[in-house]
Amino acid sequence: MSFVEVAIKVPLPRTFDYKIEEQLSGLSTPILPGMRVLVPFGNQKKVAVVLGIKNSTDVPLDKIKNIIEVIDDTPILSAQHLELLSFTARYYCYPLGETIHIALPSALRQGESPDKTSINMVALTEKGAKVPSLKAKTQLNLLKQLSQSGKSSLTELKALGFSKKTIDSLIDKELITQTIEHDNQWQSVAPTVGSKPVLNKEQAVACTAINQSSGFSSFLLEGVTGSGKTEVYLQCLEEVLKRGEQALVLVPEIGLTPQTVNRFRRRFPDTPIMLWHSALTDNERLQTWRFCEKGSCAIVIGTRSSIFLPFLKLGMIVVDEEHDSSFKQQDTLRYHARDLAAYRAFQHKIPLILGSATPALETLHKAINNKYQLLSLTERAQTATDNQFKLLDMKGQPDQAGIAHASLATMRQHLNRGKQVMVFLNRRGFSPTLICHECGWLSECKRCSTSATFHKAIGQMICHHCGDQYPVPHQCPDCGSTQIFPNGKGTEQIEEFLSTEFPDTPVTRIDRDSTRRKGSLEKALDEINLGGARILVGTQMLAKGHHFADVSLVIILDVDSGLYSCDFRATEHLAQLVTQVAGRAGRSGEPGQVLLQTHFPEHPLLQDLVNNGYQDFARFALSERDDADLPPITNMAIVRAQGH
Repeated sequence: MSFVEVAIKVPLPRTFDYKIEEQLSGLSTPILPGMRVLVPFGNQKKVAVVLGIKNSTDVPLDKIKNIIEVIDDTPILSAQHLELLSFTARYYCYPLGETIHIALPSALRQGESPDKTSINMVALTEKGAKVPSLKAKTQLNLLKQLSQSGKSSLTELKALGFSKKTIDSLIDKELITQTIEHDNQWQSVAPTVGSKPVLNKEQAVACTAINQSSGFSSFLLEGVTGSGKTEVYLQCLEEVLKRGEQALVLVPEIGLTPQTVNRFRRRFPDTPIMLWHSALTDNERLQTWRFCEKGSCAIVIGTRSSIFLPFLKLGMIVVDEEHDSSFKQQDTLRYHARDLAAYRAFQHKIPLILGSATPALETLHKAINNKYQLLSLTERAQTATDNQFKLLDMKGQPDQAGIAHASLATMRQHLNRGKQVMVFLNRRGFSPTLICHECGWLSECKRCSTSATFHKAIGQMICHHCGDQYPVPHQCPDCGSTQIFPNGKGTEQIEEFLSTEFPDTPVTRIDRDSTRRKGSLEKALDEINLGGARILVGTQMLAKGHHFADVSLVIILDVDSGLYSCDFRATEHLAQLVTQVAGRAGRSGEPGQVLLQTHFPEHPLLQDLVNNGYQDFARFALSERDDADLPPITNMAIVRAQGH
């Protein structure tokens, strides 16, 4: 008698044994680890994943149940992939069944067939490539998108906000063509490569070190903003493609995937490149999963969950902006994609590139201790220049909506020259809370008791912790007073004020609220890249890898919020954020200006950051961590209790 050990999506840290009935044991294909089976569990039927076949079990034979059905003919998870998921479950103390459930596309969780392996691709026709203009602006934008990317899937175009009607209209005009690509294994020894710049000495050294490495090796590519880290990625990936291998490129935000894909497709126009992020439909995620597994996709550009994708022949992993907190899952399975990328590269015996202008102290510590090889890029690109920093003392400084009058005057100077100005505040909404001027009541979330943020544009109070929302109250729930006012500043309030203060200058806000609709972020970025005087207002979404050629001034509001915190990582995150935001200026050949509004201009952290840069700050911060026995010098666990 044979038994099968399976993982089931239940909140229990154990696996389960089932009996293989005689009619199932005689199947033409044997039951193998990684296959899905349907099993009885209590009063339900559940999809389970086979972990192994056994000849004995600790479960009494009169209590063990039979498998109902074998779903797959072949495993959907390889032995190596199962080991990755088993390691993840062990390391993050999470049930294996639930870990596997999170890693699988929705269709596979539900027992559906994995064989939906074709994808619709759209490309310009010869006629479409020559069209100079169209009356329909949306149609023209679609043609521009295809001219940049070479080709795009219907999935990507819909994610960018283009409707089926727009696509069909251009097909009818014979300006674009639609084809179906199947899951034939991708093979290439000489990928078509678009034009590429000549590497500087530091870039060439980095590429040589990575390309000549063998087996598992980890590299920290530490490069100042605008130093050409992406070009190093591209030239290293070219070598991977020549070997017919696949690559995974991890990016922190969905908003970075379209611009990254466009750049990669221009470099490798004939190479199948796919996306992976939460905005894809279930069917689209299943297609990407299968294309990766069967080797039909050469490069995947994805957010943190793409670390769980299967690959037929993975040759390299790149983690761009490796310091970014978006790589850490904050609920359920609390994994860190950067750390799993290191384990996965070790599994496959391949290179791992961690790129950042502001490396996490954990990563930098490993590089200093020779666990990672440090590759430094200290020169900004030819069109980028060093920025001029200034700490603006807010003590006694008149301000409006949190912006000092001196900052407003500097903004006018830059806008009058036709330049763009970025105003950064890492707090979305109109104000963090509402306050009653009669009794001091502060708005709270009704579900979790954290503060509820006032969103004026939609008339809602929203909890940024649990997502609960409710209408804005007109009376104080404690004393009944109508004297309720916004307390504090958010990006929505800054946008409203600047639109009034600079009525002739367009103001573009970029945060999670303003970019919620499909295609809204891409539309905003297109407007910014048209050039001309403009004010950009936003949160950390603005700091992540975007190239704004015309931004000459960056103003960072409320710098002080990160200086005094009980979180020992707060100063590290502040330094990273300031450096990343400042890096958006000075990319057009002339020095950018960066104003930091603070009540503590003499603070050692700010002085060190402004005068010596992030690298000097990071090494000093590591010495402080060493003195205090804090991570990454030591290990620390957090015990979190939650009630429902």
